[in-house]
Amino acid sequence: MFLRLAVRSLLDRKGTICLSLIAMTVSIFVLLSVEHIRFQIKESFSSTLSGVDIVVGAKTGDLNLLLYSVFRLGRPTSNVSWQSFEKFAKDSRVRWAIPLALGDSHKGFPVLGTNMNYFNYYSFGEKRKLVLEKGKVFENLLDVVLGSEVAKKLNYRLGDNLVIAHGLSEVSFISHDEAPFRVVGILKPTGTPVDRTLHVRLEAIESIHNNYGVRLKNDKSLKDEALIKELFIPESITAFLIGLHSKLTTFQLRQEINDYPAEPLIAVLPGVALSELWQIMGLVENSLFFISVLIFVSACLGVSGILLASIRDRIREIHLLRAIGAPPIYIFCLLELEAFLITLVSIILAICLVFLTLQLFDGFLVSQLGLVIEKTIFSEISIVTMGVMLLTSQVTGFIPAAYAFMKSTG
Repeated sequence: MFLRLAVRSLLDRKGTICLSLIAMTVSIFVLLSVEHIRFQIKESFSSTLSGVDIVVGAKTGDLNLLLYSVFRLGRPTSNVSWQSFEKFAKDSRVRWAIPLALGDSHKGFPVLGTNMNYFNYYSFGEKRKLVLEKGKVFENLLDVVLGSEVAKKLNYRLGDNLVIAHGLSEVSFISHDEAPFRVVGILKPTGTPVDRTLHVRLEAIESIHNNYGVRLKNDKSLKDEALIKELFIPESITAFLIGLHSKLTTFQLRQEINDYPAEPLIAVLPGVALSELWQIMGLVENSLFFISVLIFVSACLGVSGILLASIRDRIREIHLLRAIGAPPIYIFCLLELEAFLITLVSIILAICLVFLTLQLFDGFLVSQLGLVIEKTIFSEISIVTMGVMLLTSQVTGFIPAAYAFMKSTG
């Protein structure tokens, strides 16, 4: 009875209530979107690397190296010589080393040249290994393993051929079409930049960059693994990842890499670099969150104002309720319930709007910004945020409810 009365009362004033719903929905949509994207970006960045102790590249900024080599964002960096990679990969303190060669792409998706260590040791999230959904890891020179997002967006299957191009843009004037690659494997989704990456052998990157395309196509002897490794030793790579036997040697090896006399190198600790990134982003995050909160509070005050203004037209309704025995506290709770219902319906509409927006812009976020955003927004933070919204609506609804209470006692 109480709930039905509140709903009927709102429906009787559907014109002004619809405007309140729109304003409230937009404000909640902005607040939920900012919080969800902020949380997902942090989760995505934090889960991309697991178990990597040091990222090594040519002398540049810590963040630039990490963003480009691991997250496929930012500006290209200078290369590291293959000799330097081999020296540190063979160090007794190093358990494993993964070379990374970037700079090519396929229809806007980055191509990564690496070796088997990538599939054996690279991990994400809570030290989860890469797992193939279909096929196998590359064996022959021109094999390619696709990330799940690449296979899904471009509709590739095992056995399909593709051509990679020089550069990272979607349109390239230099394509290595004389040496097409064959899809031999597709990885399971990881929620990291791995999903939007094509993985090939380091030797393949070296071969196509040295115009061996025709020879690769015609020379069957190049299926000989020993000959491939001899002919196509990389001159340089973009960066490499290091996993150590003992964490105690991290800072010692890092210092040696930074002071390496043969060429200028930089050793980045992923956790430290990400902390620096969050500090930089902190001001922007807080500013966006503060603006979102202000928008929501202004919408709540707007609803409060509409409910307050409606009391003048509802004096007869209030007196009627009092005449049939409703106490003043009943009138107070009725107004509070109306504010609660407006906010609750607005939250439901905002959730639908956020979900729809993520569906529509999912491809853009992945291909243009490299962001993999989960479409479900029911995280611990979002649920707490929605709870605070409902509580705030009750606080702002207190003014019209108190005014109605006084009118009912007068």
